[in-house]
Amino acid sequence: MKIITWNCNMAFRKKAEFILAEQPDILIVPECEHPDKLIFKSDVTKSRDQFWFGQNLNKGVGIFSYSDFKIELLSIHNPEFKYVLPLSIKNDEIEFIVFAIWAQKPKNHDCYTEQIWNAVHFYDNLLNKENVILVGDFNSSSIWDKPNRIYNHTNLVNLLKDKNIYSTYHSFYNQEQGKETISTLFMHRKIERPYHIDFCFASKNLIDKIKSVEIGKYENWTKHSDHKPVAVKFQI
Repeated sequence: MKIITWNCNMAFRKKAEFILAEQPDILIVPECEHPDKLIFKSDVTKSRDQFWFGQNLNKGVGIFSYSDFKIELLSIHNPEFKYVLPLSIKNDEIEFIVFAIWAQKPKNHDCYTEQIWNAVHFYDNLLNKENVILVGDFNSSSIWDKPNRIYNHTNLVNLLKDKNIYSTYHSFYNQEQGKETISTLFMHRKIERPYHIDFCFASKNLIDKIKSVEIGKYENWTKHSDHKPVAVKFQI
């Protein structure tokens, strides 16, 4: 199974063909427009199932299946955590609990991690499931940690670690949070402003089944978005 997250920087209808060339089974797209606006070229592969959530019809989160996986929003969903979406993604053989994420800036400060921190506490029991994935644009990095802030990025990573959930990129490349050698965002599309803020976390049993983790190259994706796709392939 190949899962890809890519913040498309809006207008997904004009860019879908490029990410679909990477052949995802499941695709998570922050900043995706409402399905009613997704009018694709005739030769663009159509998803077999999809789910969208948002308040702005031009800019929500789209989740698409291009295989036999079905997507369902879990009834426990709390809209207070607007873009941390608990989903069941399953076929006849396996089920995943997937949190599709596009972290938003709180009203009273600039730490995007707070929303995810609060959400994972609310959905604590779901994190104990067998096949758990948290994937998307976290807008977060250990380089922005403030020591006295409990919901900083490092504390979130450690909280997930306590649940036996780990970053696929950091596990595969044996790198430390905040010291990534490959970036997922180039602020304002400038190569001199690189950050690693898009993640795919997975439960330990899935970490052991990683076949590959790939991040798109700056020169291939910058004309489409300030973010690069993160693609994780599991041997399942």
